Amino acid sequence: QAQQLLVHRRPQKSFFETLIRSLIILCVAIAVVLSSISICDGRWLFARGKLFGLWHFCTVSNDSILKCVTNLSLAQVEGLSVGVIPIRSMVSFAVVVAIFGLELLMVSQVCDDANARRKWAMGSVLILVSFLLSATGVLSFSILVKDHLTFTGFTLTYWCEFIAAFLFFLNGISGLHINSLTHLRN
Repeated sequence: QAQQLLVHRRPQKSFFETLIRSLIILCVAIAVVLSSISICDGRWLFARGKLFGLWHFCTVSNDSILKCVTNLSLAQVEGLSVGVIPIRSMVSFAVVVAIFGLELLMVSQVCDDANARRKWAMGSVLILVSFLLSATGVLSFSILVKDHLTFTGFTLTYWCEFIAAFLFFLNGISGLHINSLTHLRN
């Protein structure tokens, strides 16, 4: 019986593999936090005394007081009031999908069962879906306000979303790659 248990026992993960998987999980968690902050604040572009965002349009008056409204048609940018609706949906849904992906990544590491590799792969695929949604939202917003774009006009929250999309891509690809490398070894 002892020999049968040893035969059916799965090979142990190396320290390096565990470290890589832990770093991927940590980076995905950081990306989720960055993306959440970016969406909640939603003010992504400052140009010519106007602050364009997902939820508000703000103007800066002469006395440096920020006056914000939720009616985005006041921004006088064609299609902004309608265009931000799918953008908000995409980037918000990207966070939700990333949270589920992160959960699958963590569960695959905690519960080392026969389906752990499949859970890890599915979590990595969900992280890549988050990248697609997030990157599409960032690109769509940039196209929508293209007449007001300046490189220095992007706010910190826009860059948070940009970096989060980049991290989603890197971690999704890395997750799939480490999974395929360990599958070949086993």
